[in-house]
Amino acid sequence: MLNKLMTVVATLLVLLWMPLAQAAPKIEHWTTSKGLRVYYVHAPELPMLDMSLMFDAGSARDADKPGLALLTGSMLNKGAGELNEDQLAEQFAAIGAVFGAGASMDSASVSLRTITLEKEQKAALELWLKVLSKPTFPAESFARVQKLTLVGLQAEKQDPAALGNKAFYKALYPDHPYGQPENGTEESIQALTVPDLQAFYQRYYVAKNGLLTLVGAVDRQQAEALAEQVAAVLPAGEAAAPLPEVKPLTEAKTVKIPYPSTQSHILMGQIGNKRGDPDYFTLYMGNQVLGGSGFTSRLVKEVRDARGLSYSTYSYFSPFKELGVFEVGLQTKKEQTEEALKVIREVLGKFQQEGPTDKELEASKKDVTGGFPLRTANNSQIASYVGVIGFYNLPLDYLDTFTSKINALTREQIVDAFTRRLQPDKMVTVIVGGDDTAKQPEQPAAAEAKPDAATSGK
Repeated sequence: MLNKLMTVVATLLVLLWMPLAQAAPKIEHWTTSKGLRVYYVHAPELPMLDMSLMFDAGSARDADKPGLALLTGSMLNKGAGELNEDQLAEQFAAIGAVFGAGASMDSASVSLRTITLEKEQKAALELWLKVLSKPTFPAESFARVQKLTLVGLQAEKQDPAALGNKAFYKALYPDHPYGQPENGTEESIQALTVPDLQAFYQRYYVAKNGLLTLVGAVDRQQAEALAEQVAAVLPAGEAAAPLPEVKPLTEAKTVKIPYPSTQSHILMGQIGNKRGDPDYFTLYMGNQVLGGSGFTSRLVKEVRDARGLSYSTYSYFSPFKELGVFEVGLQTKKEQTEEALKVIREVLGKFQQEGPTDKELEASKKDVTGGFPLRTANNSQIASYVGVIGFYNLPLDYLDTFTSKINALTREQIVDAFTRRLQPDKMVTVIVGGDDTAKQPEQPAAAEAKPDAATSGK
């Protein structure tokens, strides 16, 4: 019966997305008595509730143990209290609730989606709170997760894109936590222990280091009660210390990684912007024209259409808590590597000088603003946006003003921002491939991810 009801709810969600997307949600926020920040949106149209706890506990907090944040998040569904992994999964499934946990560069999250029928919501919440308050990190499950992570790291040695991405971040952030791989190294993963994960959880998964988002069919009074219940099972703790500032690049750097392939995988870029950056919308819209709009972008037209150097090419800004990245990427035949790099530099240079044409800018504005309602059409999407707004301390009217800010941008503003923020003569270039006879490296050369779909382009 419950599964049928969930199916009906999902169907209604699809049918109702248009009226739900017409107005930006009203965001309310407060702080619990224990110091947990709360962001809440009342969405009564459907009997659903999305809850998410975000902690400043991403891979940037791994310190000298790369992979620690990732494995900690991966272990949260492996046991809680008296329940083992299978029992947890069975109980969540029996009440139609969905549990989630994971970690990214800046944050870790633990989420719950449940129907708001009284009995089911109560059971889902109690089970979720048990995971939060009594994770067991069982040794047998840890050994399995650790092994799977090592298998993944071995597989990356056969993946030129993964090799290039890790080398790119290491070159951009040589002395910053962002330069460490989120999934660690073979050495660091092998060295991790269950006590390491427990200590990390106890330090960072605390009320004063957290943000709770609530989106769904609960009123303000109910939301406040739920927030207090969540805060009650968390230690008060302390907020994480600020991350170190990112140092800009002072010179160009090229990293070549031999790989036995007929193609070269190329990444080029530099330090970009952060969340809440004054130039965020200007850089974002400029990049839509440059390389973010697929087959209609400048880079695709010049690299693919005009010269046939690559099937596709792209560029994007990926903002973090501190300065993120600007990246251009493509794959091309190894003998065309230098020509492709030359074209990329020419396109970047011309775009800095001239910016988009009026036609390009108008088309990109229509594309971005026309698709925006679809990205805020249901509770989980709204919860994702609200989480970003709260975690990065963005203005509460972010969603309300998104379209107007995009429409107000001019070509001159884009030229100004790209001229100030991009330095083509000081970029990192990573080339994987180009040597069929070379042995594949065990690790990226010593000289030396696309953004989360849920939070990119906001």
